Amino acid sequence: MNKVSVIGAGLAGCEAAWALANRGIAVTLYEMKPEKYSPAHHYEGFAELVCSNSLKAMRLNSAAGLLKAEMKAMNSLVVRCAEETAVSAGGALAVDRTAFSDAMTKAIRALPNVTVVTGEVTELPQGDVIVATGPLTSEALSETIGRRCGEKYLSFYDASAPIVTKESIDMERVYFATRYDRGEADYINCSFNKEEYEAFHEALVNAKSVELHEFEKEYFKVYEGCMPIEVLAKRGLDTMRYGPLRPVGLKDPRTGHRPWANIQLRRENAAGTMYNIVGFQTNLLFPEQKRVFSMIPGLENAEFVRYGVMHRNTFLDSPRLLDGWFRLKKEPTVSFAGQMTGVEGYIESAASGILAAHAVADRLQGRKLLLPPPETMMGALCRYISDESVEDFQPMGSNMGILPPLTEPVKGKQERYQAMADRAVDAMNSYLKAREER
Repeated sequence: MNKVSVIGAGLAGCEAAWALANRGIAVTLYEMKPEKYSPAHHYEGFAELVCSNSLKAMRLNSAAGLLKAEMKAMNSLVVRCAEETAVSAGGALAVDRTAFSDAMTKAIRALPNVTVVTGEVTELPQGDVIVATGPLTSEALSETIGRRCGEKYLSFYDASAPIVTKESIDMERVYFATRYDRGEADYINCSFNKEEYEAFHEALVNAKSVELHEFEKEYFKVYEGCMPIEVLAKRGLDTMRYGPLRPVGLKDPRTGHRPWANIQLRRENAAGTMYNIVGFQTNLLFPEQKRVFSMIPGLENAEFVRYGVMHRNTFLDSPRLLDGWFRLKKEPTVSFAGQMTGVEGYIESAASGILAAHAVADRLQGRKLLLPPPETMMGALCRYISDESVEDFQPMGSNMGILPPLTEPVKGKQERYQAMADRAVDAMNSYLKAREER
């Protein structure tokens, strides 16, 4: 019998162990709890939800709902246990956290070909291994991973700027340009006049922020490179104009003059469907980000596919390291799953565990490896984390912006999303049929 080691019994690790075991593969599942806990974990059960009990929307024409539907089609343990332990939450799938963890733990421990080993792992086991240790991976194992992958490809804190869809940007109010016309005009520029800038500054300095965990505060206090845009704004009215909002080397085509202040948006993916707000790492509450950043000229109706975050988050520079099956390019017997790969969110982490496990099983059992189609949310996530064109890689959750555009335009946001969801369902059904016929 083939054997695989899975490190970490969180959502991704449990899904990986479940998928492998149901493919007839022996699994050794390593979990450091209850011998050792991360700063955020407290319950001894597997798949502990630490920040929320919500697994987001259920409706199919939402990114989260579509992803859960695809996972359910692939026999997801997380979705099954979540449905069994669900609590009332309107249109979202929310769970009783303790009951959910207990259900996951019971299901994994009941598998006859899964052996659970308790204790901290500091070195990668020999043979095939899936590392699913999450955003709070222990220091010792992080050092091992760093040596294996290269220190420069491993981050420990996520200080990320918001990302918006290109189609939601008012292109009549923005323009493509680079400073001093150097190179290709790849940046979208949002230019402020003096009045717009001062109103934006006032809103920014008075916006409400997220409270950091104690173990995060020290890092962000001392690391100038992770300075939140709202903290920079509080240093003075013109501080941002000499930093990320500097207007030098630019000319606003609307006026023919240098703008009072300027924000640049950088392409986030190869398709050019998403753009990153450069220099806008932030710790503002998500509704505050929507309110304040919608004051940026051209972003009045922007669709945010990812809000800025600042938190402890161990993750790889996956486009440089991993292929679409979540394997190390230079060492395919080593795979990663969960937030360490740059997928963000409970469901996304679990989905990566499913995909990584099936890729390992396919290789061990001599089957052709098949990526889910790009039209599916699972396929889009695979391609996002392995897209080598992404230069400044940031973790990403499921969103409609990472799916390829429809071949035929559909008016209305909900109608467009429904069409994309219907397309994804068809693509997933075809994919699963192709897997069976290999």
